[in-house]
Amino acid sequence: MRENRLLRRRPALVAATATALLLVTAAATQTSASAAAAGCQVDYTVSSSWQGGFGANVTITNLGDAVDGWRLTWSYSAGQTVTQLWNGSYTQAGAQVTVTNASYNGAIPTNGTASFGFNGTWTGSNPAPTAFSLNGTTCTGGVNPTTGPPPTTPPPTTPPPTTPPPTTPPPGTSQPCDIYAAGGTACIAAHSTTRALYAAYNGSLYQVRRSSDNTTRNIGVLSPGGRANAASQDSFCANTTCVITVIYDQSGRGNNLGYQGSGGVGGAVQPAVANKESVTVGGDKVYSLYIPGRSSYWRDGHLTGVPTGAAPEGMYMVTSGTHVNSGCCFDYGNSETTRRADGAGAMDAIYFGTSCWFGGCSGSGPWVQADLEYGLYPGGSSSWNSNQRAFTSKFVTATLKNNGTSRFAIKGSNAQSGSLYTLYDGSLPRGYSPMRKQGAIILGSGGDCCIDNTNQSVGTFYEGAMVAGYPSDATENAVQANITAAGYR
Repeated sequence: MRENRLLRRRPALVAATATALLLVTAAATQTSASAAAAGCQVDYTVSSSWQGGFGANVTITNLGDAVDGWRLTWSYSAGQTVTQLWNGSYTQAGAQVTVTNASYNGAIPTNGTASFGFNGTWTGSNPAPTAFSLNGTTCTGGVNPTTGPPPTTPPPTTPPPTTPPPTTPPPGTSQPCDIYAAGGTACIAAHSTTRALYAAYNGSLYQVRRSSDNTTRNIGVLSPGGRANAASQDSFCANTTCVITVIYDQSGRGNNLGYQGSGGVGGAVQPAVANKESVTVGGDKVYSLYIPGRSSYWRDGHLTGVPTGAAPEGMYMVTSGTHVNSGCCFDYGNSETTRRADGAGAMDAIYFGTSCWFGGCSGSGPWVQADLEYGLYPGGSSSWNSNQRAFTSKFVTATLKNNGTSRFAIKGSNAQSGSLYTLYDGSLPRGYSPMRKQGAIILGSGGDCCIDNTNQSVGTFYEGAMVAGYPSDATENAVQANITAAGYR
């Protein structure tokens, strides 16, 4: 959104979803008298799809005796390849994929479940697998009984109480995008200058360019799933000035954010200075994306998984309550591919700042609001939402989710401690149903600011992600717990 101009806002790409519930039927081999009864059911769901790639979630239901450690195998029929997996580990040999449990989800009691998710590539078609095996036993949707004499003590008709494995891994064993995926809403974009947002991520977080010779360096993580390697930036930028030119997408979809300016992705603003603010995460020095105005980052993601039209989506960011202003608009989320204000519902982005778009605000902010284009909404209408509250802490978590047709929710919290506070959860404003998202990603400005160097917004970005689907409250709470455990200081 922008001040002194027509209101505007952003889009998102619809990730295609296909679901296949597979109760695989096949004859089971006879077991020895000492073998345990085995049986399983597998639910394989394609959660999102984009050109050349897809995301999937798999749930194993153990119908036999309890297992402690599992191995699931299947084969693809159309050349699909797994590229990234969470809540387990994988190998692939030709068409056959083998997934083994993580340290926290290896035990599956009778009638219990274990879940994992992954990203993959495909060409031509993407049919679901038709057969699965758990620890070498074909999953038939029933139990393969043991042979031999019956037990002297009849088994209980009700399995003994057990503690099922968590559906969302606890903080420390996973990162925000692992948690979203476990909840069935996989990240389609994940950005941070401070840390990895997947437990297995070991790539680059961002790129810096130094003014002395205009060369660039990618800044990665200290270890898989770890914090940014600030020392690499410090050595590269010693005795000169560096700017942040790219924030890399950790999801594998290529939704990298480039600056909107000369030499960037187009536009008229400048990249942000790379060492304007340093903080610590888990005791390690890291740098933020510190925007003093006249900087913005953008990506057209409508072909690479960003939801469009009325498709549901969710997002979060960690920002700062101490570096804000009322300029329009410090946003992160879905924006216009046209980089123009294209009408109500063309955007779906988190706004954080002190702008009181419709007037009548209580207090001075800063507030978490929804930039839906043609308005910064504190709730479900242009009237002030009395449930709004200011977040003035050094680190702030802000979330937004929108089902695209009837409902959206805004939440916020201190990113160092505490749970999320629901600012609004209800109907979309009039004129915004259905949403008309276009599928670009914006960071640091409104959607139409940066073709003419008029970005007025001030803010700080540490990390954030966008997901396909409408995240559950439990998933968002788990992400907040992970953020507070990360140790921003």
